[in-house]
Amino acid sequence: MDEHRNYDSNNIQILEGLEAVKKRPGMFIGSTGPRGLHHLVWEIVDNAVDEALAGYADEIEARILEGEIVEVTDNGRGIPVDTHSKSGQPAVETIMTTLHAGGKFDNDSYKVSGGLHGVGASVVNALSEWFEVEIHRDGTEYFQRYEKGLTQTPLEERGPTNKTGTKITFKPDPDVFVESTVYDFETLRLRIQQMAFLNKGITFRLSDERTADGPSVSYHYEGGIREYVEYLNKNKELLHENVIYAEGQQGEVYVEVALQYNNGFTQNLFPFTNNIHNIEGGTHEEGFKATLTRILNNYGREQGIFRKDESLVGEDTREGLTAIISVKHPDPQFEGQTKGKLGNTEVRRVVSKVLSEGLERYLLENPGDAKTIVEKALLASRARVAAKKAREATRRKSPLDGLGFASKLADCREKDPAKAELYIVEGDSAGGSAKQGRDSAFQAILPLRGKVLNVEKARMDKIVANKEIVSMIQAFGTGIGEDFNPDLIRYHKIVIMTDADVDGAHIRTLLLTFLFRHMQPLIERGYVYIAQPPLYKMKIGKNVEYAFTEEEMEARQRELTKRADIQRYKGLGEMNPKQLWETTMNPENRTLLKVSLEDALEADQLFSMLMGDDVARRKGFIQENAAYVKDLDI
Repeated sequence: MDEHRNYDSNNIQILEGLEAVKKRPGMFIGSTGPRGLHHLVWEIVDNAVDEALAGYADEIEARILEGEIVEVTDNGRGIPVDTHSKSGQPAVETIMTTLHAGGKFDNDSYKVSGGLHGVGASVVNALSEWFEVEIHRDGTEYFQRYEKGLTQTPLEERGPTNKTGTKITFKPDPDVFVESTVYDFETLRLRIQQMAFLNKGITFRLSDERTADGPSVSYHYEGGIREYVEYLNKNKELLHENVIYAEGQQGEVYVEVALQYNNGFTQNLFPFTNNIHNIEGGTHEEGFKATLTRILNNYGREQGIFRKDESLVGEDTREGLTAIISVKHPDPQFEGQTKGKLGNTEVRRVVSKVLSEGLERYLLENPGDAKTIVEKALLASRARVAAKKAREATRRKSPLDGLGFASKLADCREKDPAKAELYIVEGDSAGGSAKQGRDSAFQAILPLRGKVLNVEKARMDKIVANKEIVSMIQAFGTGIGEDFNPDLIRYHKIVIMTDADVDGAHIRTLLLTFLFRHMQPLIERGYVYIAQPPLYKMKIGKNVEYAFTEEEMEARQRELTKRADIQRYKGLGEMNPKQLWETTMNPENRTLLKVSLEDALEADQLFSMLMGDDVARRKGFIQENAAYVKDLDI
């Protein structure tokens, strides 16, 4: 086998400086799509936040300038400029041009650091067309410029200054971010606001200067995560007025906890470590849950609120709960590359201690609130017992088990979930077209005939008594509540296919609310989609074309030399099976929107507002956004 003969040390590349970043950018920033593009900003902002957490800065400003240039300024100490002993270069140049060179790896410089891999500015430099740093330190202003990670000018002294801090300006490299280099203001705003909530007392500013009248915002929260909980609960009816707050430190681990109950039925628990949202939880969340259950059980028993043999389990104590757990740790250990789960075992103990002291004190000082909270948990417990009996009906051994289920689901022959698709369709006529038009080898159809329950206003016992929801649970095969197991899903594509009118939009929101509240891992794993049926059929002589938006239809009309015969589809049922297959179900032609959980916090607020009890806020939201809604029959 002589094809291996030339494989020697000459084939092994040693990637010097920042070459590794340029060759494999996705390893360092996750992707070269929009998420990676925005991640460049977070790396620089995180560095500024680390300076603030160390006690040296209290103002951080980000500006998006014309040409998709980003500028981030802080009023900290300024990056060091003295000569670095090992590199012989100014320290700032070493930091900007070398991987893993920075204050993050020296525990004396920063006690806590949030930057994703501690590689921060050098990675942003490597992935920028150009990158400039301006430093105000020790009464002097310094400047240096780089292009594609390489130093272009020596560090230059520009004269005296009475300020301190660092300003970094960069333009993302279009050769790296080929998909787009355009920044989304709302994505930046949401994260900046979240940073302000998680770091009390620091002022964050963000402005969009790409146009003369672009938006700008400023955030400063003295109450920190306490105000964050109030913000998340603003669309909800509160069970008690005051947010319960506790903070404490053991060694170098600092913990803050804020919680408040509303009269809803879902829990919203958001754990953070060093300002990073840990989507999969971890030891801080485990410590919080166990302690909350223990304290409420103790209180219920001591006050004689429970009946004989009654006690609460974890899910009972979290019904209607909104809570933020924020941990600042000098050496966090994460499971997985995305920092989704915190692994440090000592954190469980610190969170438990801080929450125990704070919550016990609150319950003793506020007996009215305490009784209300424990009684709500007790109602949840009794409903859970009732739901358990009802849930037995949703367990199934085959798709043909009870409740008239076989007549509803038209299953597919494919048994490999990765290749199987389930279309959830409203109404009988659309269901009929979908059944006839589908490819039954891998596409299953579940028509919904009755009204889907609004789970925003229902406990689990009501949810598992709703026929349409039971049908879905059975079809998915995952179970629900404490039985829920996303690994048992029978289809890796669950496609919601509803009409393009107000009723269809409402049903779609009800279905998404159910999936978001009770089967969120299915969304996280990317299994949930929304079908995009066309709005118009255009007949041009003997040819038929479809348009999915009003603009598309009008643009096509302008291109045509002869007049088209146009039919507007009011519902899926108006399409014959062949048309439905060609436009909406055939993998070769269809457009599916994947439902993502980019920001679960914002999604939670939106669902609460759209499906909750606050009519005035909902009306206001709809009026504000009506201008953006097209293709709705009203």
